[in-house]
Amino acid sequence: MKFFVWLIRVLVFVLLLVLALANTQTAELKFLAGYVWQAPLILIGLAFFVVGLLAGLVSALPAMFRLRMENGRLKRELRIAREQPVAVEEPPMPPLI
Repeated sequence: MKFFVWLIRVLVFVLLLVLALANTQTAELKFLAGYVWQAPLILIGLAFFVVGLLAGLVSALPAMFRLRMENGRLKRELRIAREQPVAVEEPPMPPLI
């Protein structure tokens, strides 16, 4: 199974490499205030991919920190619960008639 996964990864990589090599023509990206960035099309695509990746990671940070804090709190509670002795309660006696 691992062989097929690696085969698919290699095929996707080769496909993306061929796509990148086929799109080397220069493209213009026009910003506000008249600023123009001229670069190969694949470089512009890569830049936007990296910016999107960073934006996704930054947006996931608050949830990740919140989950880490909750995990630490739950571990502390579990450790305290394990240290306390367990009191065995006997079931109540049935009523006498």
